[in-house]
Amino acid sequence: MNVNPMLKSRLRTLSGLILACLASPLPAQELDARSVEFFEANVRPLLVSHCYECHSDDAAIAGKLEGDLRLDNRAGVQQGGASGPVIVPGKPDESVLIKSVRYTDKALQMPPQAALSAEQIGILEKWVGMGAPDPREKNTSGAAGKRGIDFEAGRQLWAFQPPVRHAAPHVVDSNWPQQPLDHFVLAALEQRSLQPVRLATRQELIRRATFDLIGLPPTPEEVTAFENDPEPGAWDRVIDRLLSSPHYGERWGRYWLDVARYADDQGNSFLTPTPAAYLYRDWVVKALNDDMPYDEFVRLQIAGDEVPGPAADYVTRLAGLGFQSLGPQFRKGAAGEAKAKADELEDRVDTLSRGILGLTVSCARCHDHKFDPIPTRDYYSLAAAYNGADWPTRMLASPETIEAHKQWTAQVEQQTTSLKKWKEDQSRQIGRLALEKADAYVMAADKMLVLRNHKLPLDDNAFAKQESLELYFLNRWVKILGESTDEPIFKGLREAAKQANDSATVESTDSMRQQAEALKMAVLAALDALKASEQPVTDPAKQPTPVPPEIERLLTVLWKDANAPFFVAENDLAGLLAEPEKHQLADLQTQLDALTKNPAPSGPMMPSIQGGGQAMQVFVRGNPENLGEPAPPGFPRILSSLDNQSEGKPFSRLDLANAIVSPQNPLTARVFVNRVWHYHFGRGIVPTLSNFGKLGSPPTHPELLDTLAVQFMESGWSIKWLHREIMRSATYQLSSAQHSGNMAIDPGNEYLWRMTPRRLDIEAWRDALLSVSGKLDTQVGGPSIDQTTPGVKEIEGFNFFNRLNGFEADNPAGRRRTLYTVVSRYAPNATLTLFDFPEPNVTSDQRNVTTVPQQQLFVLNSPFMFEMSREFAKRLEQAASNEHDRLQLGWQLAYGRPPTEDEIAVALTFLQTPAEPPTADQLNQLELLAHALLASNEFMFLP
Repeated sequence: MNVNPMLKSRLRTLSGLILACLASPLPAQELDARSVEFFEANVRPLLVSHCYECHSDDAAIAGKLEGDLRLDNRAGVQQGGASGPVIVPGKPDESVLIKSVRYTDKALQMPPQAALSAEQIGILEKWVGMGAPDPREKNTSGAAGKRGIDFEAGRQLWAFQPPVRHAAPHVVDSNWPQQPLDHFVLAALEQRSLQPVRLATRQELIRRATFDLIGLPPTPEEVTAFENDPEPGAWDRVIDRLLSSPHYGERWGRYWLDVARYADDQGNSFLTPTPAAYLYRDWVVKALNDDMPYDEFVRLQIAGDEVPGPAADYVTRLAGLGFQSLGPQFRKGAAGEAKAKADELEDRVDTLSRGILGLTVSCARCHDHKFDPIPTRDYYSLAAAYNGADWPTRMLASPETIEAHKQWTAQVEQQTTSLKKWKEDQSRQIGRLALEKADAYVMAADKMLVLRNHKLPLDDNAFAKQESLELYFLNRWVKILGESTDEPIFKGLREAAKQANDSATVESTDSMRQQAEALKMAVLAALDALKASEQPVTDPAKQPTPVPPEIERLLTVLWKDANAPFFVAENDLAGLLAEPEKHQLADLQTQLDALTKNPAPSGPMMPSIQGGGQAMQVFVRGNPENLGEPAPPGFPRILSSLDNQSEGKPFSRLDLANAIVSPQNPLTARVFVNRVWHYHFGRGIVPTLSNFGKLGSPPTHPELLDTLAVQFMESGWSIKWLHREIMRSATYQLSSAQHSGNMAIDPGNEYLWRMTPRRLDIEAWRDALLSVSGKLDTQVGGPSIDQTTPGVKEIEGFNFFNRLNGFEADNPAGRRRTLYTVVSRYAPNATLTLFDFPEPNVTSDQRNVTTVPQQQLFVLNSPFMFEMSREFAKRLEQAASNEHDRLQLGWQLAYGRPPTEDEIAVALTFLQTPAEPPTADQLNQLELLAHALLASNEFMFLP
């Protein structure tokens, strides 16, 4: 076929453009905040440390550029080098960069000096798989182009300006607002020609509120009571009742545990359980139930041990330190102790800064933050609060209690040691005295061996008494003479004993007498040498006479070794003691028992933190082996005065905590108010909950966020006040009804013209299944890992052969709330992961909401769902005597509403349809109906 040359040229151009687009990393304007955070925290430091030396503008200026490849900016990555593109976004296996770092091709291995670690290769693979997001721009000024940070310019960003209370804006529909916050929401709606939909029904409201505050469905009785309450304040009473429930802390505590990256293990290369981790989890639950002021809640988690003065409850004072101590602790192995400690510091800084301040401070570990006014120095200034800290196991008790318990422990140890030494001395002395009769014991044991082997009459006790010997040592000698061994000392004795046994000679043979006599002489010589070595030395210049090695060996084989014939085991000592020593042993044991049975007061033990506050130097490019300029300890300068950091000035964890919760800090109140708002509405006023920086999303209602933040601090940082303020609003009480006009203008419901329907997270969904089936164990608190058996169990057939030994979420026999399930970094629970449970290795700001086929397969086929369906059906059968009443109760329990007439008709038809009797692993008709109710979207979504 003939093709026009111009057309061919255009086709080639078009093909080239398509290929270029396919091979280009995502441009900066299309990146989301999470992608940028991943790049800045993981990819950029790796490229800086291992690639820039040969593949950067600086390398080009120095004449060291290799392969015409620049990896220090997005354009260079996109263009590739002399051999073409090095990255195919989304396809790691096809990317030259990934092939080179894997070292699978001998002709293509980068870095050339040494291969990257598996973890580092995994980072690059994940980055390319994400589409190679890269926020870097071309560095047009070369090596000299390092920018300084203009703090005054940086403070112009809304997040770094102090929040202020704003007057409620004017609205056209002045009858709609029920709370001051409603004015801000309605004003934004009216400005965009949006209008709020109808308010939710009482059925919808109580279901929403109950799940929101305690993570469980309302009971039919609670729904009916609210619907029929005609008195003013009915809604307020529902809110107050739910906030007073002990289950409130369980629901909202789980949200905080996401931020705190809580887990029941350390998550290293080997499974390292932390059985006492639950004490921190329970502390969070109790603190929220008690409405602990949020500033105190933060302060105790950072520096509870440094808060001055006594405490009424030291568990409350100290258990919150698990926020830091339960973070990953890295193995000090091949990577080196310095790197492990640096990584631990980064984890603490990252969790604290993103979780509480809403800033990605850890992005400044290797270089100045590329978007926010956070220089590298400020990262190390803040990290100083943790530098030098230890991670001990701490008793959660007062200093006086700890000291008293320490003294008691020392007394127990001293008396235990003394008793042990007394027993050892007695055992040695008894064995030594018996050793002097070694020849007699050998010949008597020879006789016993013959009598026993030939089943001749023998009374062991009478025989020992007749020989004036201890039966204990005779038995040990009989065992030695009757066994085969390579020990030379026993060889002749065993041969003589065998000769006597073979001939059934009870009387000692000449051979045995000769062997016994030789043993006697050797023992006497050894005892003489031992006595000589024990003589006190009067001349300080002289040393005690040593026991010759061959003598020492003889004494060990005959007396000192645990298998020696004259060794006395500790458990056998009492029967060999004389009466006076028996009484002495009883007295010593009685004293020790009395001490151990009356321990000093104590407290629970859990991992904790101690110390810190040591000044640091900047790690050049994040490398702890390459130290740079000093970093005076202090708070990031963008959040404080520029002179708050000075060399020699201490900066403890308490200083850090006080700086964080200071009313002058523009972020802490805003960030937390925004988190609470997010969990009530499914979206924060700032959608990027842990990033209030330049790359984060701006607030949709900035004046509302500021006003709530100020009011929150003025309320005494009361979290329950914040719930009430939000839930009493008309905004919260909106239904989730659709509105076509609003959808055309604001399809994402950013401006809150309705309540966005929300899917239950795995905890609330699983707990609801247990609740409606009547099998929920409502006990509050307690361990996840079994405290009485080993914390680790082996499971065959899994990728990981070890699991934490405790409560698993997908075990049908587990009836406790999902909050109490084992959370493992090393071996995550597959069901939790399937339903978007967060990664506990890092702080998590919000849950992903995925929809994958495996989720529905679990709902349809899992043993857990089958068990819940059976229990739900059993509950309906026991509670109601006819099918109509069972259906009414089933819908009330599952959905908080009665069934419609159509639903009743369909359900009755299904129940009355003839069916084959189910097998043991199948569900009957009512159980199938129960399964359908539990598997529905209405059960899983909030209205």
